[in-house]
Amino acid sequence: MFPEYRDLITKLKTSDAHFLRKFDEHNQLDEEIKHLETHNSSDSTPEVKVLKAKKLHLKEEIFEILKKHEMA
Repeated sequence: MFPEYRDLITKLKTSDAHFLRKFDEHNQLDEEIKHLETHNSSDSTPEVKVLKAKKLHLKEEIFEILKKHEMA
């Protein structure tokens, strides 16, 4: 996720607890979605759709944090 921000992500994971929480939550959702998709015949179950929406929202939040820190 966001390879162009790799260095900033590494820095924020060690210096910003809020960022780390969002980043970890995003990764946890990603793993949960992958698990559900491999154990269900369809990726369009209501549960998966909800998790994907949450994951997308977290990704947008992470991107906003990265942009804010990049401009600072």
